[in-house]
Formats: sequence, C-alpha cells, structure tokens
Amino acid sequence: MNGVRTTSGKMIDPFGPKFRKLPKRALKRLGVVDVGSNSIRLVVFDGAARSPAYFYNEKVMAGLGQDMARTGRLNPKGIDRGFSALARFAALARAMKIEPLTCVATAAVREAEDGPDFQRRVEKETGLKLHVIDGEEEARLSAQGVLLGWPDARGLVCDIGGNSMELAEVADGKVGRRVTSQLGPFRLQQIAPDQLADHIAGVLRGLAEQIGTDHDRIYLVGGSWRAIARLDMERSQYPMTVLHEYRMTPQAVSDTVDWIGQHDLNALRASVGISASRIELVPLASQVLSQMIEVFAPKELAVSSYGIREGLLYEHMSTTLRRRDPLIEAARFTEKQMARLPGFGKKLYQFLLPLFPDLPPERDRLMRAACLLHDTAWRAHPDYRAEACFDNVTRANMAALSHPERIYLGLALLHRYRNSRAQSQMEPLFKLLDDAQILEAEVLGKAMRFGAMFATDDPSDAASLRLVDDKTLELRLTPTGRQLMGEVALSRFQSLCKSMGVEGTLR
Repeated sequence: MNGVRTTSGKMIDPFGPKFRKLPKRALKRLGVVDVGSNSIRLVVFDGAARSPAYFYNEKVMAGLGQDMARTGRLNPKGIDRGFSALARFAALARAMKIEPLTCVATAAVREAEDGPDFQRRVEKETGLKLHVIDGEEEARLSAQGVLLGWPDARGLVCDIGGNSMELAEVADGKVGRRVTSQLGPFRLQQIAPDQLADHIAGVLRGLAEQIGTDHDRIYLVGGSWRAIARLDMERSQYPMTVLHEYRMTPQAVSDTVDWIGQHDLNALRASVGISASRIELVPLASQVLSQMIEVFAPKELAVSSYGIREGLLYEHMSTTLRRRDPLIEAARFTEKQMARLPGFGKKLYQFLLPLFPDLPPERDRLMRAACLLHDTAWRAHPDYRAEACFDNVTRANMAALSHPERIYLGLALLHRYRNSRAQSQMEPLFKLLDDAQILEAEVLGKAMRFGAMFATDDPSDAASLRLVDDKTLELRLTPTGRQLMGEVALSRFQSLCKSMGVEGTLR
C-alpha cells in the first residue's frame, strides 16, 4: 500500500480509499494543508487526475519556525497566526465538503520542543490531524511533486524551507537518494555573518558527498527559490511571469544574486509583489543558491511550483496514471468541460495530421493539445477570443509544458481565431520562439481554423487533406464536404495554403 512515513515511523494513508476509488481520469476535490516553517498553505485539487488544477489555494506566512534555532520553540506569534489559519482552513474544508483534510507538518513542528503540544492542540481545537514527517520523507514527497509536473525529470530536487533544505535525486520516474540539512534561512540567521559563507560551503560539501555532483539540472522547490527566480525575471526583463518551468543558467543566477545585493530589498519587493516576510529571507537564500552552484555545478536550474502537496497526490497514483502525459490529460479534461463538441479535438487532430509528416514527438503532443483546446474559449466575446485563447494557455496551471511550448501552443490557438497576429498585446512573448517556430504555430492555428469549418461528427466525413509534394496541398471533398465548403471555408483554406507556401487544389 502506498503511504507516507511520519517521524514516529508510522505509515499513514493520506487520502485512503477516497483517492484510490476515483474514476481513471477525473479527480474529485481533495484538500492538502502544508504546515511549514515559514508558511502554512491550503490547496484543494480538482480536475484531471494526472494534471490536477488548483480549485482553491491560500497561503498564510505564519512564521512558525522563526527564531526556533535560537529558542528551540515555535514562534509565539507564529503559533497564533498558525492556529488562526488552520481554523479557517478547517472551516473552508467543511464548507467545500472536502473533509478530512490531509495535513503534513515539516521542519518547524518536528524539531521544536513544543511541536508535539502544537500538534495536539491543533487536533483538539480544529479537528485537523497533523502528520509530522521527517526530513528524508519531506525530500521524497517534494521530489514526487516534481515528477508530477515533469514526468521525465532527471537531476536533483532541492526544496528549501524556513528551517531546512532537502535534496533528492530523480530519474526514470523514480526518487533516488535523499538527504536533509539545516540550511533554511531561519537557521542561517543564527550564524555569525563572518562565519556564514564557510558554514554554508561546509554543509553543502557534506551533502554532495552523500548524493553526488553529477546532476545536470537542479529543480528548485520552495518560496525562497521562487522569489529569487521572480527577481531574475525582473532583472532580465523576461516577458512572462509564470514561475513553473522557468529556467535559469548558473551565470544568470550569479548575476541576479549580485543584482539583488545592489538594490534596496523594499524597492525590489514593491516591484515584483513579494511579501515582506519572504523578501527578508532572500539574501540568505541567495547565498545558499550561489554556493550550491559552485559545489554541484549544474548546467541549468529549473523552478518547480510543485512540491510536497503535489507529491502526496503522486504517491497514490497508479503506475498507469503516472505514465500519462499531464498536458494531454489537462487538455482532454478541459475539452470535456468547456468545448461545444467534446471529442471533436481528437478527430480534428487526425484530419490535420497529413499536413505535418514526420512530426517529432515533442511537437506532436503540442498539436494534440491544441486540437483538444481549439474550441474551449467559445464563450469569450468574438473580439477577444483569440487573445483569450493565448492568455489562457500561457497562464494556465498546466504541467509538462515549457515556457516556449506555452507560447507555441498559445500562438497556434490565437491563429485558430485570427489570421493575423499583428498588433497583438501578446507580441512581447513571441520573442521566446524563433521565426520557424512562429510560422509552424501559425500554420497549425490556421489548419485548425479551417478544419473547424467541418465541425460535423467527423471532419473526415466531409474532406481529406494530402500534401502532394512540397508545393501542392490537395483538398478532396465528399458530397457532404461540397455542401459545407462555402465562401468562408474557401477563404480559410487559401489562408492556410499561403502560410504553408503551397498551392491549394480542390478535388
């Protein structure tokens, strides 16, 4: 049986049969509370089982672990804020009928002298049962959260909290070696400034001896890492603000750490909207990240918005479910919920496939997703439908989708509703693609725009497409197709041919 191991060594089953009895693709609402050293967060998942959406997401910066390294006890103000947050979350869960909540507590509660008292009081006064997990279990769950978002993740997962930092290997859909440390910013606040660099370096070298340094990519999990990444976006004037799957080179991180040191923290906080309690920890977290790059020498760092909470869901997924593509599952679920003709997307994909011979797998999945999503923004006003499609995809909580892939998919959907992208408000984002990728997305969008004209039960009942050679696109019409091939359809076919650089012929 799947489960999570607590500090006492007990195996718990966070979701129990409620999760395992779910339909294969649908996920009914499940609530998770993550009680960390700095923040306490409630997340309610809903939607596609392999690619869950955040039905509800609320965070309180309680600061339970602040000063704990000095006092050995939970922060009194943090306790008050924590109880207030947990009481609210319990009430919300009752209102949303998602009881019981699965509540996991990490470094602050497991290490504080009064952690057990806090745990008992929470259960007595709110009814919530806190499962306190150890550092290695925290590392494992965080790594599983990364695997939920990146099925092919390979490298080192680094999860930083207020009082601890965990590392875990991921490869081939599995979690390998795991280590934990006390490199959380709250802990580092207790180290003398002139000893801090040596202390961090020494701890990191010890971690490297245990887990190795042959990891090309580090996946960054945790609020402090996300804050640094958001500041990297600001420094480099990156056109998107979606943090999940944001990539940084070691040199970019070094430049951003230097840049942070040259600016006033309050000014930086105001420019990007980071909370005061979070920005306070950024300088210490920056030192850890800088030295981590020196010790582990990764080629790339990638930000993951998925961690322990998502790892709990992944824990209970079957092997079959884990193997499904999160992007396709999310697109399929969205089509079922929002399209006028659910199921047409798969048929549209088959109809358009002859236009894209020898399509590599990474492009094929984007084409599949685009066809599934092509009619899910129909409720938007016609004047804004194209922009709404683009915006929905580029900002959506979708996994297994890099930033350039988001833009590619968004641009294809934009052209599903509009021939031209000129004067688009989204134009600054297009620079994440090269000219060839932009044209490819345009062709896909215009192909969907044309194919949608045959939105009967199956477009292949009306017509078929064939690339005769590099210069000719042949459209063969059935008797039904001849009836559907009106003036607008002909115009869209001609526009598609123009973008492809071919002559169109009708048979």
